Amino acid sequence: MANWFTSMNVREKRTFWACFTGWALDAMDVQLYAVIMPTLITLWGMSQAQAGWLATAALLFSSLGGWIAGILADRYGRAKVLRITIVWFAFFTFLSGFTQSFEQLLFTRSMQGLGFGGEWAAGAVLMSEVIDKRFRGRAVGSVQSGWSVGYGMAVLLFTVVFSIAPAEMAWRYLFFLGLLPAFFALWIRRYVEEPEVFKEMRATSGDSKFQFLEIFTPALRRRTILASLLALGGLGGNYVTLNWLATYLRNVRNLSILGIGGYLGFNIFGSFCGYVISAHLSDWLGRRKTFVIMASCAAITVSSYTLLPLSNTAVLLLGFPLGFFQSGIIAGMGATFAELFPTRVRASGQGFSYNVGRGVGSFVPALVGVLAADIGLGTAMGLCAASAYMLVLVATALLPETRGRELEATVPQPGEASVSRPMATPVPSFSQE
Repeated sequence: MANWFTSMNVREKRTFWACFTGWALDAMDVQLYAVIMPTLITLWGMSQAQAGWLATAALLFSSLGGWIAGILADRYGRAKVLRITIVWFAFFTFLSGFTQSFEQLLFTRSMQGLGFGGEWAAGAVLMSEVIDKRFRGRAVGSVQSGWSVGYGMAVLLFTVVFSIAPAEMAWRYLFFLGLLPAFFALWIRRYVEEPEVFKEMRATSGDSKFQFLEIFTPALRRRTILASLLALGGLGGNYVTLNWLATYLRNVRNLSILGIGGYLGFNIFGSFCGYVISAHLSDWLGRRKTFVIMASCAAITVSSYTLLPLSNTAVLLLGFPLGFFQSGIIAGMGATFAELFPTRVRASGQGFSYNVGRGVGSFVPALVGVLAADIGLGTAMGLCAASAYMLVLVATALLPETRGRELEATVPQPGEASVSRPMATPVPSFSQE
């Protein structure tokens, strides 16, 4: 990691840390709910189906937030929208601490989802446009490892706060701490600039109209659909574990609070390693090969974890590869999606595709909750997650390899090679490879 990281200039490093920290804080706020969910099921008498819908609501609204943020980022700027989304999701996480019922929490979780969906859309395209193409996959994928750091922060806070405060109040304190990311937006405002390729596009485009619908034109439609399918499979499978693993460990494995923290910690460490290593593999082996390896191994691992009669020790050890492979799929998406769309509609296309996957994939945790009543939570988790990962293989087989592509400033027209205003060297065609 040191070689490519130290070769970045000051602007690239500031952007890297801004997006990494923003993503980590985003994850912390989102995953607070995952670790609090078993407590709320007990305190409020919620069913597993209701708990699943709370998870799904945030993810569903995050898809809407991602679409909106992508459109706004193409019009007003990537860094500006990034700041707004961080403040938004932090504020509604804080408000969640005051909720008194399922319906109230459903509302605040939904509003929180708008923010964290938008944060990825703005941050991923910002990183992709600032970082040099030679290590774009490593940089963008490593930024996404911030999710594991944020998840780890949520688990650590959960373990500490629930150890010193009664459960009836501890979950509220955790949500109150979710306000902290809002202060980080002030740092972004001061130190993070808009990408040069975006500023060049705005200076030469001559208009400020929304261009969102261009991602559905013949030149871009196919890659928009396939990128959405890829995101659906990767995120749908990932959300099963993110939303249900703590509940599985408590209700199926009958672990204590400290035990759950330890098991989740091992899983989160695997997730962090998966992000970083997969990010490097996407530059070394290519985007497509990395997706195939990670999705295949993720399907096998999650099936073994939830469907086989394993001891608690085996479950603990298998938590590492479970996190590794599920996160390894996600690591390559940011750079890949940026390379599929030209600058004029990059944030729109990237935000739409990723968040269609997120929105449709958000129904997978809810489906787990519904199926769990009949076939058991572990079986429902394994079947739903493994099926989702199969979609990743389908999409990957139909997408082109995009590693090393220069990010361009204009939209290709039907039948044209996409080579119109390269920033440095000629841009290769988007034709199937």
